[in-house]
Amino acid sequence: MASQPILEIDMKAITRKQFGGPEMLEVVEVVAPTVQPGTVMIEVRAFGLNRAELYMRGGEWGNVAEISGIECVGRVIADATNRLSPGQTVMALMGGMGRTINGSYADYTVVPASNVIPIETSAPWEVLAALPETYATAWTCLHRNLELKAGQRLLVRGGTSSLGQAAIDLAVQLGAEVIATTRSAERTPLLHGLGAQHVVTADGALVDALTPIGRKVDAVLDLIGNSTIVDSMRATRRGGRVCLAGFLGGLAPVVDFNPLSQMPSGVHLSFFGSFNFGSDDFSLSDIPMQQIVNLAAEGKLRVHPSRIFTFSEVAHAHQLMERNEAQGKFVVLT
Repeated sequence: MASQPILEIDMKAITRKQFGGPEMLEVVEVVAPTVQPGTVMIEVRAFGLNRAELYMRGGEWGNVAEISGIECVGRVIADATNRLSPGQTVMALMGGMGRTINGSYADYTVVPASNVIPIETSAPWEVLAALPETYATAWTCLHRNLELKAGQRLLVRGGTSSLGQAAIDLAVQLGAEVIATTRSAERTPLLHGLGAQHVVTADGALVDALTPIGRKVDAVLDLIGNSTIVDSMRATRRGGRVCLAGFLGGLAPVVDFNPLSQMPSGVHLSFFGSFNFGSDDFSLSDIPMQQIVNLAAEGKLRVHPSRIFTFSEVAHAHQLMERNEAQGKFVVLT
């Protein structure tokens, strides 16, 4: 086992005083964690912010870790599996981060080795921090759940979210025709700039809004959630696929859902949650993250944080996210 760092190192972390609003977050000094069997200790250089962390802070996901954060980029301090070398650049995501173990809102974090990805790059930390959760999830949804192919028509519901933007980015790179939805017509230029060929602002049924564009779609990535999933299935052709992978519209369940009468025959529905990453069924080695990093460094993917924050500004960033003002990925530099 790799040698542990010196015990009782103090570090800066953002903790939650109690469940509640953004004002419950505070920057404190705490004792740094130490590497345990099967884990990697990482010096956190930057991390992305995610809507899941709003739910954790508010208590909507039950009893969770005091230090939030489900992803980060940084350098290895110690690896109990001896797979990685000290100083090596890595990404980490999920594996219980922020939920069952303290997460990335800190100078150091300790993560299961199965949830750590080594990378080689000279890209800046703020660019790398925009990649792990959103691009790993988007890639899995597109290539595994939806089995998207070049030339197919993909609909992304919730296109201006960080995950929606990553999905559009990867789908365009793949050669798919992308339709994106937004609640605000003012965000149409943003989506066109990402490569979406069509942008839809739908007040009623989406299938009606798609009529001027043409046929039903081959695939739908629904990031709005339970409130739109039935409508998404209606907008999908026979043999097409729908993947539910977000809950921007809230966590309320589908009311009185009856598959017999509400699911179109021949449309495939699946769900993906990134909390599965690191399991036997969803190994991170399946995702070509080094290739994604290379494409981002070469400018072939439109990877850029919509805003960069400092540690002391995380509570404010949470406020903006709750008001749906992010319009992309928020990143924190430590």
